[in-house]
Amino acid sequence: MYAVIFTAGIREIDDDYFVVANRMRSLAMGKYGCIGFESVSEGNREISVSYWPDLESIENWKNDPEHVEAQKQGQQRWYSSYQIRIANIEREYENTYD
Repeated sequence: MYAVIFTAGIREIDDDYFVVANRMRSLAMGKYGCIGFESVSEGNREISVSYWPDLESIENWKNDPEHVEAQKQGQQRWYSSYQIRIANIEREYENTYD
């Protein structure tokens, strides 16, 4: 399994951002095999982590025409900077406490 870690400086968030973000999440999970997605923002920083079965799925997602357009909108409107890291997850475990 792989993780795509997206970190960004936020320029401005508007209502369109949330519409596009929700659409991109649905598209990634519904069409490209994204296993999970987590996102958080604090101040003017955002970090999102998506989980993928393989590198091919990530590449297909990156090149999706709707996603390419969303990336352009992000660069022009919503983000002042961004960085993407792709990591191979070698081990995973979790604990749940009641």
